[in-house]
Amino acid sequence: MNTHVGIVGTGIYIPKGRLTARAIAEATGGIWSEQAVVEKLGIKSIVVPGPEDGTQEMGVKAAKDALANTGVDPESIDLILCIGEEWKEYPLTTSGIYIQEQIGAKNAWAIDVQQRCGTTVAAMKIAKDMMLADEDIKTVMIVGGYRNGDFIDFKDPSVSFMYNLSAGAGALIMKRNYGSNVLLGTHIMTDGSLARDVGVEFGGTCKPITAENVHQAYKSLRVFNEKHMKERLNEVSMSNWMHCINMAFKKSGIDKDKLGYLACLHFKRSMYESMVKELGLTMDQTIYLEDYGHMGQVDQILSLHLALRAGKIKKGTIISMIAAGIGYAWGANVIRWG
Repeated sequence: MNTHVGIVGTGIYIPKGRLTARAIAEATGGIWSEQAVVEKLGIKSIVVPGPEDGTQEMGVKAAKDALANTGVDPESIDLILCIGEEWKEYPLTTSGIYIQEQIGAKNAWAIDVQQRCGTTVAAMKIAKDMMLADEDIKTVMIVGGYRNGDFIDFKDPSVSFMYNLSAGAGALIMKRNYGSNVLLGTHIMTDGSLARDVGVEFGGTCKPITAENVHQAYKSLRVFNEKHMKERLNEVSMSNWMHCINMAFKKSGIDKDKLGYLACLHFKRSMYESMVKELGLTMDQTIYLEDYGHMGQVDQILSLHLALRAGKIKKGTIISMIAAGIGYAWGANVIRWG
């Protein structure tokens, strides 16, 4: 086998709290019914973080789970790429360096990377490219936590596509020349015309939190330009996604019809089922995260983790992880398992 990078294993942390479809419907004030939340948005329940479930602490727990699942010595880790969100315990602290300390990865160095819900796919490409370019980097942990759902105002119908925002953390360990579970091609696209269509309105330098706005500031993840976002996404989103998938398979030298498992983020049910069908798969060849909601960039790791446990992925299975994130970004990769 030529020089390559393989996936050693995964780790997951999921808080115990849940918000059901009925509770979400009630929180919308009757704008959405429970049936619509389940059938249209594809949400049976989302995960709610507890008081100790900060973004960084959840990342630590997922990292420790990955170490336990794989038997990897934390001192053998050379690099930590943290995919944890910017909404965390203390602003301007570096999450990857904190996780490094908590898990005993004393020989590693760490950096936080961010592309919203596209971060895991991007970080895997970064990890692979860095390992192939730098002989000093042999083992990389990708890890992070997510709880952006804290900012959702369920009475704002313009953010209904984000009612699924959930909480949790994931970790993925990769090694150069591991010998199996090889990460092949990746393709990523970004569209800057959508860069400020969605965001948290208050808390930055443009609109600082004040005594007057504090009560709305912490529920201000909003669509700033709803018309532009809808029109632009309708125009380019699915075609960009399919282009990323097609290019990832082309770069991998594998026919797309060999795809055996889709590790995909959570989004509305009809679009998800349509994508699965377009890729020539059945819903048995993916896991729809309706019992978890959308943990941002953790979704792909969670999907892989659950699929391995469920026996959906076997030796020789061709996997594609696909992602999209506000900003806007689209990405896909190809993995040959076993």
